[in-house]
Amino acid sequence: MAVIGAGQAGLSAGHHLHRAGLTAGAGFSMLDRSPGPGGAWQFRWPSLTLSTVNGVHDLPGMAFAETLGDQQAQAVPAADAVPRYYREYEERFELQVRRPVTVTVVCDREGRFRVEAGETVVMAEGLINATGTWEKPFVPHYDGAETFTGRQLHTKDFTTAEEFAGKHVVVVGGGISAVQLLDEISRVTTTTWVTRRPPVFREGAFDHDAGRRAVAMVEERVRAGLPPGSVVSVTGLLLTPALTAARDRGALERRPMFARIAADSVVWEDGSSQHADVILWATGFRSALDHLAPLRLRGHGGGIVMDGRLATRVAANHRVHLLGYGPSASTIGANRAGRAAVTELLETLA
Repeated sequence: MAVIGAGQAGLSAGHHLHRAGLTAGAGFSMLDRSPGPGGAWQFRWPSLTLSTVNGVHDLPGMAFAETLGDQQAQAVPAADAVPRYYREYEERFELQVRRPVTVTVVCDREGRFRVEAGETVVMAEGLINATGTWEKPFVPHYDGAETFTGRQLHTKDFTTAEEFAGKHVVVVGGGISAVQLLDEISRVTTTTWVTRRPPVFREGAFDHDAGRRAVAMVEERVRAGLPPGSVVSVTGLLLTPALTAARDRGALERRPMFARIAADSVVWEDGSSQHADVILWATGFRSALDHLAPLRLRGHGGGIVMDGRLATRVAANHRVHLLGYGPSASTIGANRAGRAAVTELLETLA
């Protein structure tokens, strides 16, 4: 058995393989491309603290709070706290994650998968892919982008808002990261916010039933073989106190998406324009699945038909499970998906 990726979903899968009686390094192998534990969390911007993240859910068998000690938890950078939690989790359950190794290709060799990662080669009967999306930032193409003389960057490249002081920043995107970064940047300089669709804000807690309905809609897409949509597009954006303050100072005044990019501005269909020194693309990520191309899992529309209890199993090959794809992309979804994937995969191999 091979598990590719050691973020929330990969660690959850490793835990359930451990509980099933398999030994890491013998019964299953875990491969991760990151330099250390923490998944994508270790690369998050410093200002993202536990008070501003969209929730860090406990991994199965060990609470996140156990690793926080007496710290003022809300002020701790997520890039420090979550990797520490993952490191202690790996040690407690003896998951023996091999890193840094980058899986470049997976082939099916007469009923066994050949997983190649440089000089590391693993042969496995079953495959759990939990590579997430962090390595595939998505930036849509707009005419004139190559002529822009200012700076363009993606959420993945963001470090601190202070570096934009004195510059006008156009923030593109309607997701959680977009509004969080818009809030930070608008405190130190002028901003313009653009999205393809009008954002929908919600006040108050997002209850369990609403969450299940949102996940179910994403699950329906992947079961039909469509590319997964984002859960946020269904749930809307939680209007936190910080975002309420941003709205009150005018930072959340959204404009529709521009039509093209000029050397020093963005331009709308009606010819109006906005000077820009920086364009921040908070436009999300795509699933990092290029290494699975030889398995020919994608359909003509670019999606992968999924089935199984929680839509983690590839319909065309029941020995392959994708975690972090579609409904299991959230941290709480990843936990449930890890358990379901291990249970179904062991049933298939039996």
